[in-house]
Amino acid sequence: MIHVSAASIWEIAIKAGLGRLEVKVDLPELADEIEQNQFLELPVTARHAVSVSALPVHHTDPFDRLLIAQAKLEDLVIVTRDRIFAEYGLDVLAT
Repeated sequence: MIHVSAASIWEIAIKAGLGRLEVKVDLPELADEIEQNQFLELPVTARHAVSVSALPVHHTDPFDRLLIAQAKLEDLVIVTRDRIFAEYGLDVLAT
């Protein structure tokens, strides 16, 4: 099953709103696509947020650190092109 973190959508929304990311799909459509493709939404929980503090500081981006914490806690493979993620002992599917 494919999970999509709320943190990823949040980051896209913030960066698009600041003009730092061009998004070619309407964000409400993106949320619909997640559901239509039967992906599972991964909410950000207090447990996820707390576990960020236990991570070594290989990465300083707060969104990425939250994604790393979620992947570790939920035992998920993470899809990224960021090589630093592997330093956390995660299963990474490189793009």
